[in-house]
Amino acid sequence: MAQTLYINPSTGSDSNAGTESAPFKTIAHALGQASSDPDTEIRLSAGNYNADSGESFPLDVPSGVKIIGNEGNKGSDILIEGSGQYTSPTQSRQSVALRLNSDTELRGVSVTNGERRGTAVWIESANPTVINCTFTKSNREGIFAAGSSKPKILNNQFIENNGQGISITRNSAGEIRGNTCKKGGAGIVIDGEAIPQVIGNECSENRYGIQISQDAKPVLRKNRIENNSEEGISLTGKALPDLGSSDDPGGNILNNNGKLDIGNYTKNKLLSVGNSLNASKVKGEIEIKGGSTPTPDTKTPDTGTPDTKTPDTDTPDAKTPDTKTPDTDTPDAKTPDTTPTLSDIQGHWAERFIQGLIDKGMISGFPDGTFKPEDKMTRAQYAALLVKAFNPPAKRNAPKFTDVASDFWAKQVIEKAYRGQFLSGYPGNIFRPNDNVQRVQVTVSLVNGLGLSATDANALGLYEDRNAIPNYAKDAVVTATKKQMVVNYPNLKRLRPTNDATRAEVAAMVYQALADSGEVNRVNSNYIVVA
Repeated sequence: MAQTLYINPSTGSDSNAGTESAPFKTIAHALGQASSDPDTEIRLSAGNYNADSGESFPLDVPSGVKIIGNEGNKGSDILIEGSGQYTSPTQSRQSVALRLNSDTELRGVSVTNGERRGTAVWIESANPTVINCTFTKSNREGIFAAGSSKPKILNNQFIENNGQGISITRNSAGEIRGNTCKKGGAGIVIDGEAIPQVIGNECSENRYGIQISQDAKPVLRKNRIENNSEEGISLTGKALPDLGSSDDPGGNILNNNGKLDIGNYTKNKLLSVGNSLNASKVKGEIEIKGGSTPTPDTKTPDTGTPDTKTPDTDTPDAKTPDTKTPDTDTPDAKTPDTTPTLSDIQGHWAERFIQGLIDKGMISGFPDGTFKPEDKMTRAQYAALLVKAFNPPAKRNAPKFTDVASDFWAKQVIEKAYRGQFLSGYPGNIFRPNDNVQRVQVTVSLVNGLGLSATDANALGLYEDRNAIPNYAKDAVVTATKKQMVVNYPNLKRLRPTNDATRAEVAAMVYQALADSGEVNRVNSNYIVVA
């Protein structure tokens, strides 16, 4: 039977019932209670969780248990700090703060381990999810995945760890997506025979951006690797990463790394397709196809909340951009001659939303007849959909985004979506076109672009995870809720605001925005939130 346990290190007591009004004091005690119930959620209040507050390390999280803090600020006010001995069957004795088992989740906390060779989170032949957390100032790394692990490490911050942000080794795979790894010895280290998917991460201001060694064969896509003092990507042993193909370009940006963008010290010939790097800063055998040479920029972009201000109201050139999409991982957005039947949306919870947009010619599938509803959507792809769906008039000038090349396929739609106030950039004229768009960003985008407003003092109370909604987005969430634009699958009460949006989720929210304006007929769905 599922249970939720509450922890407060300041006011709680382990003799309490573990309820919201009578919380436990320690995570360790809650984990003992959760060991017999794999569906337990442990919710942490703000505070420090360490030996002084009664914690006993390492904290061993049983399979299926979720530890949840504050995803909205990536756990900046919830610090787990400590170390204990763990004997790994593949890596011998280790100094570890937390150990995650299969099907566990760690969300919205900060973790640090200052002991010699200290690791914040250890994963051993398991498949946990770590999302929207902060790992900082550990003496070795933030996360170590060993054995045959298949973790999902999503949208976390790894800052100022003495070794590296993430290490993944042995036969591990899994997904490393959307993380920021800065000011460490290396951003990400991959060795053994590991084959993780490494997608949309930022590795900057380290000594090395990504180090790959031994027989590792990771897949690298849409990562931003820049301003590292030694090398962007360093390859040794028999390492052979996948840096793109003609059918699936790499989309990695390597820029302004101190010595080399890529140092290939193996005997393997490396193929780079569709990556942005400086050919003069490459060492070793490597064939470069496609991509462009970036303009060096020594500034590190701000990684905070997108700037949603409207800077000016001058009238720009508002001609309709060419929306063709040459990149083969983005579906063709042209209006179909006949309404297609896509093989993977029949019976899907979002089928009616997706099919409604297809019928209007606003979105389409891939050449193989699929829609890929559970894939994530990048900010560039989202810009293309916005322009197709709303054709927004210009309300302000668009800046020259430094990370959107003049020949980038989505340059014009990005500018048009910006001019229409549907999208904004980050400080320093950064857009991050290859970052995944978050659910809350879609909500804010639609409300701002359509100029909507509504009030309801009780609207946010519908969501169990309302504390994870960023402050800048709360008014927009209220408006979208009142307009029935919020679609939450599978749990109406879980907004999951900072999760990356899937293609299905984006389609549902865009469809509901069109329904609110009378552009399409409303559909019945059990997942539309009604205030």
